[in-house]
Amino acid sequence: MPEKILVCVAWPYVNGLQHIGHIAGAYLPPDIFARYHRLEGHEVLMVSGSDTHGTPITVRADEEGVTPLDIVERYHPLIIEAYLKLGLNFDLFTHTDTANHWAVTQEMFLRHLETGNIYRDVQRQLYSLDDRRWLPDRYVEGTCPVCGYTEARGDQCDNCGSTYEAVELLNPRSKISGSRNLEVRETEHFFLDLARLNPALEAWIQDGQKGHWRPNVLNFSRAQIESGNLRGRPITRDIDWGVAIPVPGYEDKRIYVWYDAVIGYLSATKEWASLTGDPTAWHAWWDAAADVRASYFIGKDNIPFHAIIWPAMLIGYGGLKLPYDVPA
Repeated sequence: MPEKILVCVAWPYVNGLQHIGHIAGAYLPPDIFARYHRLEGHEVLMVSGSDTHGTPITVRADEEGVTPLDIVERYHPLIIEAYLKLGLNFDLFTHTDTANHWAVTQEMFLRHLETGNIYRDVQRQLYSLDDRRWLPDRYVEGTCPVCGYTEARGDQCDNCGSTYEAVELLNPRSKISGSRNLEVRETEHFFLDLARLNPALEAWIQDGQKGHWRPNVLNFSRAQIESGNLRGRPITRDIDWGVAIPVPGYEDKRIYVWYDAVIGYLSATKEWASLTGDPTAWHAWWDAAADVRASYFIGKDNIPFHAIIWPAMLIGYGGLKLPYDVPA
């Protein structure tokens, strides 16, 4: 019988041209997967877009002395052109700086806040005295506190996959200037309460229907969730580029990229539905009761965000379809 197959493709940072590693790793495989299922007679929807709020965009803008929007407007059309020339067949390839994406992100934020899955707290973050600015996670590099990898990012180690707070890095340095003249300061932010969502996540990851998952993805995700060590994760930052926080008094802060980018799969489907002339069509792909298999094609460094954090966000929102598979 024909099935609904939702293909969610990793959102590339729009800070430069695509290269063969991008294509081979995360963009050609889902296109093959989608083509196969179309040939089998299934109904396929493949969505993605440019991640406009990632730190690499603002870092490049700082280096060139231009605005992040200048970088987005330069490279987003070139990414689309490359995919068209390669014949990649997205149903929609959009970006995260649209009014639609802002609205969907802010609505999810408010739902998480209303249901108690977001809380406010004071956090210790790094401030660069030389750069005279706060350093969000990926503005910082240093030595991983878990495995000792010396090129670890401020929120995640690409060597061992561990996640942590930037202040836990050893020998931290500014990615902007290389300065080590950093200071830990306190600042108030909103946190996604992963500890509160952990029991529901554990029930989901232990579901016996995950035999088709790649062992590395399943084993890593299960170990992280079943450890019981998930904790609140900050979802806002002291920056001026990103989705505005829909709460008065936080005009100088923004929703951080790791929270808003994964919401792009949902916002892209809603945008696609509007373009078809039926704005309600997205429900058939995202409602929890819908008979849909959703697969997320990503690079291995994105496993925590797609197999732990995004499912937690979906559970916290309620009534939305959880991932069927996360091929990484």
